[in-house]
Amino acid sequence: MHQSREGAAAAESARDPAIDLARLFCLVLVVVGHTMMVSPVLHPDGTVTSENTLGNQRWFEPVVWVLQVMPLFFVAGGVTGLHSWRRLRSRGGSALEFAQGRLLRLVRPSAVLLAVMFTGLWAARLSGVDPQVVQLLASGAGMPLWFLAAYLAAQLNLPWLAALHDRAPWLTLAGLVCLVVAVDCLRGALPALAYANMVFLWCAVQQLGFLLADGESMVRGPAGLLAVVAAGNLVLGAVVVLRLYSGNMLVNLNPPNLTLFLLAVSQAAALQLARPLLVRVAALGPVRRMLFFAGRRSMTVYLWHLPLLAAMSGLWLLTDLPQPAGGTAAWWWGRPLVLLGVLVLLAPVLALFGRLEERPTVSGTPRPRPAAAVVTAAVVVFLPVGDAALNGLTPGLLGGGAACFALAVLLLGRVPARDAGRGGAAGSGSPLPHPPIRANLEP
Repeated sequence: MHQSREGAAAAESARDPAIDLARLFCLVLVVVGHTMMVSPVLHPDGTVTSENTLGNQRWFEPVVWVLQVMPLFFVAGGVTGLHSWRRLRSRGGSALEFAQGRLLRLVRPSAVLLAVMFTGLWAARLSGVDPQVVQLLASGAGMPLWFLAAYLAAQLNLPWLAALHDRAPWLTLAGLVCLVVAVDCLRGALPALAYANMVFLWCAVQQLGFLLADGESMVRGPAGLLAVVAAGNLVLGAVVVLRLYSGNMLVNLNPPNLTLFLLAVSQAAALQLARPLLVRVAALGPVRRMLFFAGRRSMTVYLWHLPLLAAMSGLWLLTDLPQPAGGTAAWWWGRPLVLLGVLVLLAPVLALFGRLEERPTVSGTPRPRPAAAVVTAAVVVFLPVGDAALNGLTPGLLGGGAACFALAVLLLGRVPARDAGRGGAAGSGSPLPHPPIRANLEP
């Protein structure tokens, strides 16, 4: 027990509080934003549709430039992922172990979510709930899966992208951005090609995190960082004014395009600029405790909040309670209650399933998993996730996805835990540098 406390304390001390606070800020904005977007509508003829209330309002387009924090998620993921990979490599770990750990951390909680959703929606269907409502709940609840596909793709490519970064950081970033632009130029003639930027774009944004992790910067001082923030937004505004891209960052999100990289440049510079303030805020006792808990349960919150919101909205449609139209004053006044309802429902979910995010390791040095097992697990995960991201989620795909994810967990097994004390002497690779941003220990 004493040793486990020491290990937890060591892990916490190695975390970067600024990155933790930034990620918590992003997660809160995503949860709050989704409560203001999901708006199921029951029409007089009995049909049910879903409206994105905020996305349909013109005044929201410039606001979403500030609230679209998904690029910042990937910047932070680049910072933490690069350091996690270097730590593993310095202890003798391989790219295969890195991929195994990343897959397990995301797939284990997702498998349970898909299984619960499949069971719940088919129970609702068998109990007589209209198929339209069931499909609406499935498609709405499946929205977070695109993030799972994009984040996994970026993280699984991290070891070799890190190797390129170590040799030529700016050239690697420029190459990825050129690929993003090339896909954007060809997407008119080949619409399906646009989804290649699910990999190229988010890997480019992740590469910005690599630069932050190593202290790389084209500018120095607050004035220079402010100039980068302004320049990123000015270029973004220019491509929108020239009608090269939509000004709606929700439209630009799936499939992603260059506008999100420009937004990421501004957000990465803003993160550096705000870092001293973030560190001071994160040092406050209540905030530090909240960050410690949120960091261990963030994926559970992200995966479950939208299914819970969709379920709550679907149940609301089945009642005789007032159902104000989206965007009306009554609808806006009801948003705080909707957010409170989601938070209340999240509490038992975190208690039941939160531990699935714990580090998926086992003590000792068991035989590493065969490369074929890890590759097969990645393939069976991406099949349903890619289908859902491209074509939407259906109740049938939920069952298939749950089975694929369960198979992936069996194939991946557990990652061998490596002793940090022995790794420094026996591990391969160079020791960790000491950049301005220290490594967050991700599960």
